[in-house]
Amino acid sequence: MNPVVAGVDVGGTKTRMRLLDLAAGEVVADRTVPSTGWQTRSFPAAATWLAERLAALPRPGDEVVRVVAGAHGCETPEHCDRLGRELESALGLPVTVVNDAQLLVPAAGLSAGIGLVVGTGSIAVGRHHETGAHLSAGGWGWVLGDEGSGSALVRDAARAVLARADDGAPLEALGRALLRSYSVSGLPELAAAMSWDGGVETWAEHAPAVFAAAAEGSAPAADVIRQGGAALANLVARLARRGAETDAVVAAGGVIVGQPSLFAAFEKELTSLLPGVTATLLREPPVAGAVELARRLAV
Repeated sequence: MNPVVAGVDVGGTKTRMRLLDLAAGEVVADRTVPSTGWQTRSFPAAATWLAERLAALPRPGDEVVRVVAGAHGCETPEHCDRLGRELESALGLPVTVVNDAQLLVPAAGLSAGIGLVVGTGSIAVGRHHETGAHLSAGGWGWVLGDEGSGSALVRDAARAVLARADDGAPLEALGRALLRSYSVSGLPELAAAMSWDGGVETWAEHAPAVFAAAAEGSAPAADVIRQGGAALANLVARLARRGAETDAVVAAGGVIVGQPSLFAAFEKELTSLLPGVTATLLREPPVAGAVELARRLAV
């Protein structure tokens, strides 16, 4: 049998899985599937969902000796431990589950620092510089928090547009961009579509409209992006105040990687809050961090 380790990144939109051949040190399988159906309200169901998708990954002759999964929705060590135990039972092999943001630092080839995920949602995670205890900030969901994420940017943009309407101000580029993105004719229809047509789960896909409006010169759109970046920096600062290691800050996720203006706003506020602490965008896929953690545990 050929010993391999599996790394998994379960995101809000897609799940990516990789196998690493321990002897050759090479990735021998890499598969991405939709995250449709993924949830952590039921840990047994989540374990079954992930085990079914992992089953198709090994080649004939492969022996999976360790799995590490970074799981969107596992917000506490207790949640991760419970899902890990369920997944171990389903797979019959050692499993470690972490929050998906914890994959970023090892994916960057680093041993310590803060990981910041900014995609559909947002969360920052790290470890205490003395005790090693898990620390997190944000990740409270698209309605109550997740500032700076795709969902929150659209939420805050819509609020800004509706507030302008309440003040009697005419529709400007941000409002027009949201109407186009939602294919509606007016603000009442926009509010209804955001509230009832798929709900908050669909908001993030409209985030490009906010950035497009800012590129057109919309001041409200620029303010939403600036405030989103500042809120993300505040997540990192909160972890630093609680004793997190700040050797590095590694940011990833489709929104912050794909939108330079959001990263610039985040970086500017981070420099103000934590002078000397620098942030980098992750160039490797986060699943690489899961593979690296699995390799370390298997050695």
